[in-house]
Amino acid sequence: MSLQLSAQAQQQAIASIERYFREHMDEPIGNVAAGGLLKFFLQELAPVAYNQGVADAQEHLQQRVAEMDIEVHHAPFTYWQQPTRSRRS
Repeated sequence: MSLQLSAQAQQQAIASIERYFREHMDEPIGNVAAGGLLKFFLQELAPVAYNQGVADAQEHLQQRVAEMDIEVHHAPFTYWQQPTRSRRS
C-alpha cells in the first residue's frame, strides 16, 4: 500500500527532505533524489505510521463506546422510587 499525497504536500515534503539533507548531512540531495526518497518512505514506512494511527483511533473509539453505557444508562422501573405519590381520593 502506498499512501498518496496531494501535489502541494508532495512539493512541501520534497523541499523538507532537501532542507534536512542540507542542514544535517554531509552532502545535499537533489530534487529528483528527494522525490525518490519520499516515494520510498511513503511506500515502505508510511503504512507503519498509518496503521498505528488507525489502531490508536480504534482504541480511543472503543474506550468511548465502553463509557457510553455509563453516560447514557437509564435505570428502569423507577416510577415507584419517586417521592410519595398522591393517591386519588
